[in-house]
Amino acid sequence: MPQLNPHPWFPILLFSWIIFLMVLPNKVMKHSFNNNPLPKNTEKLKPEPWNWPWT
Repeated sequence: MPQLNPHPWFPILLFSWIIFLMVLPNKVMKHSFNNNPLPKNTEKLKPEPWNWPWT
């Protein structure tokens, strides 16, 4: 059964994971994002009670 022979696919899998774990994270982390979310207001608003028309 050829699918049990690890020689053709195992080096490809290993090499792709090495690229994925070493090269791509460095490229992704070099990007800077301009839209950093900041809270607009730090004080908490007092919730208003709901007006239930059937009560």
